[in-house]
Amino acid sequence: MDLSKIKTLIDFVGRSNITELTVTEKDVTVRIFRTSPGQEAAAEQEAGSTTNPAQDAGADMPSRPEKTYAVKAPVFGVLHRTPAPGEPPFVAIGDEVEEGQTLFIIEAMKVFNTIAAPRAGRITHLTEIDDGEVETGDLLAEIA
Repeated sequence: MDLSKIKTLIDFVGRSNITELTVTEKDVTVRIFRTSPGQEAAAEQEAGSTTNPAQDAGADMPSRPEKTYAVKAPVFGVLHRTPAPGEPPFVAIGDEVEEGQTLFIIEAMKVFNTIAAPRAGRITHLTEIDDGEVETGDLLAEIA
């Protein structure tokens, strides 16, 4: 698929009221996403929230670390938690990671994209997906 066709598709999504378009031509698939104004407002409200749900619910609920950093999928593709089949995963819950350490690999259009830790810390959450598809923006891990 050539660049002019992709640009035309992007313009089409921008002019229409659809939020996602997937087009496949030969062996190439192009996915175009657009967030609606309501989604952006909800995301801003969630990000700007300063209340701690664990404190609001009382002492019965287990508390989560106050400051965690979400590692999200930057692209659509197949998520690999291991460097190769049969090998141990890059990280496990509770592991201490350094900034820049490889956490995952996402295979997209036959290209292997390494997902590195954006900061040092301890892994508090990992996705259950392994060798399965993830969407752009899916939560892959949390680092405290």
